[in-house]
Amino acid sequence: MKQIISVITLILLLGSSCKEQERNSLEEEKIGFTKEGELSIFKKDSLLVNLDIEFAETDYEVQTGLMYRDSMEEKQGMLFIFPDVRVHSFYMKNTAIPLDIIFIDENLQIASFQENAKPFDETGLSSLVPIKYVLEINAGLSEKWNLELGDQIKYQK
Repeated sequence: MKQIISVITLILLLGSSCKEQERNSLEEEKIGFTKEGELSIFKKDSLLVNLDIEFAETDYEVQTGLMYRDSMEEKQGMLFIFPDVRVHSFYMKNTAIPLDIIFIDENLQIASFQENAKPFDETGLSSLVPIKYVLEINAGLSEKWNLELGDQIKYQK
């Protein structure tokens, strides 16, 4: 009888161990960066920086953004393109990377910032003014690159 119980216990442990390993491997699957275009930031006519970017255009892409990622390289970002020009608000739910959120108007000029957005914070971060685009980059880069209101972007797919 003891042997039967030991065998059953072993089978249960192995079964749950396999399920645990399967669940952990699924949880570890990360979303990687996929270059979909390039973006340049200018101060007057002087180039400040070139970035590789992903685009967020569909409802799903806009809602997901950079969620579920744990890093991004310095010269990478995500550009959100909205069909309308209005005040937009972002939050950091499920976003592990601290970000600078750069709000850009329909003339491709920086209109406002939310610097150093905190990971996983669900507080709304408003553009404060009507905008059409949002560029998300690693936190601290706006200051490092000395970005200012009125700086211009250009992008291509």
